[in-house]
Amino acid sequence: MTAPIKAMILAAGRGERMRPLTDHTPKPLLRVAGKALLDWHVEALGRGGFHELVINTAWLGEQISSHFSSDSGLQRRQAMREPLLISYSDEGDDFGYALETAGGIARALPLLGEVFWVMAGDVYAPAFEFSAEAVNRFMASSKLAHLWLVPNPAHNPRGDFGLDEAGGLALNLAADDPAPRYTYSTIGLYRSALFSALPSGNPQGLAVALAPLLRAAMDQRQVSAELYRGPWTDVGTPARLDELNHPLTS
Repeated sequence: MTAPIKAMILAAGRGERMRPLTDHTPKPLLRVAGKALLDWHVEALGRGGFHELVINTAWLGEQISSHFSSDSGLQRRQAMREPLLISYSDEGDDFGYALETAGGIARALPLLGEVFWVMAGDVYAPAFEFSAEAVNRFMASSKLAHLWLVPNPAHNPRGDFGLDEAGGLALNLAADDPAPRYTYSTIGLYRSALFSALPSGNPQGLAVALAPLLRAAMDQRQVSAELYRGPWTDVGTPARLDELNHPLTS
């Protein structure tokens, strides 16, 4: 690896569509196949050699820090090949609300460095490979972000972004463009410069969405992308969680 980088797991959301499951449990701690959603990401990152994490929290954030400091959490951390180092960006304590995706990333930038991974804590992608090779390719480019897109799930049939596979670029397609779209997996590599329009460290607690920043960068051909076809689920509803834990068998 050219240089060690950190990973940010987004875990601040309220999870309204998951209620009542999220009334007393933050969504990233809901369990799939016996493990919290967060743990699947942490283990996949560890396999790739990424052990420094930043997790943003708001709703029931104390449960997330407790999850990693509990006896079972310490055992998981000790079982990893390298020490797991976790920093928290506590939007709930700082502002009393979650800052949305771009606002939360901007708030955590002082903890992250110039280049970093980002993923949502409520996405299940157990086979995703967080690789040093991907980091090196991104660092060698001039792009502001590199996204992994997935085939559109049933709940997002129109997708989010286009993909120029020949040029490796994510495309901000017009609404009437017939070109195929894909869904953003929430997994990506980012440069801090993508968030330069926001105040450093977001001290005012601005709640800002990520999609407009990405679309503006796509228009400048500053976002690359590739298609990921491995298992992936946006665990956005109790029904999707139930499907993961009780898959249909033939």
